Amino acid sequence: MKKLEQLYEGKAKKVFKTDNADHYLIEYKDDATAFNGEKRGSIEDKGVVNNLMSAKMFQLLENEGVESHLVELLNDREMLVKAVEIIQVEVIVRNVATGSMVRRLGIEDGITLEPTVLEYCLKSDAFGDPIINDYHIAAMKLATEDEMKQIRDMAFKINEFMKETFIKLDLKLIDFKLEFGRFKGKIILADEISPDTCRFWEVGTNRKMDKDRFRQDLGNVKATYQEVLKKVQTL
Repeated sequence: MKKLEQLYEGKAKKVFKTDNADHYLIEYKDDATAFNGEKRGSIEDKGVVNNLMSAKMFQLLENEGVESHLVELLNDREMLVKAVEIIQVEVIVRNVATGSMVRRLGIEDGITLEPTVLEYCLKSDAFGDPIINDYHIAAMKLATEDEMKQIRDMAFKINEFMKETFIKLDLKLIDFKLEFGRFKGKIILADEISPDTCRFWEVGTNRKMDKDRFRQDLGNVKATYQEVLKKVQTL
């Protein structure tokens, strides 16, 4: 496998072509952003944590029948993935009200949501990832009705598995973001699963164990990321 030219650079990752048309190489960065890029910084070894944790979570989900883009973990910062066409819809799964949902809707912070709430955002840095619904998705031809049904079903399946998995590690899964893509006619899980894309609160203390430590200047960001990774590596 040869690493070829860079295709894309996002806020947290770089994507490269390889000499296999079916595979891309993803390199995880230490750059940190929040509030749609308004706050910027760096978290030492964040890329290592996110790469290793994502690979582990993808492997666990594969065992549950959820296909992901992971092909192989290459090293601490890089993974080989299937060359998916990313669907430009970010899927937000919310088990507990916090963050932007509280600010938008006036819901009390920390309230358990029954049922779990699924939200969609347009994947667009230029427009600040605005919330959209099924009608926007259909009108903008971002995905078909059948594709969105598959995405919904997978999102809820992933949520149930991850809630059960993380509670064993004394972590409550508050909410998280997922991305999906098309690969050889199938919808599969893509992007990452990490403290960048998930909110975790420690059982018993509600200590925040994710990127909110960076967003809210809570300190100990690197140590907290490392702590989450160590827990996941015991699975």
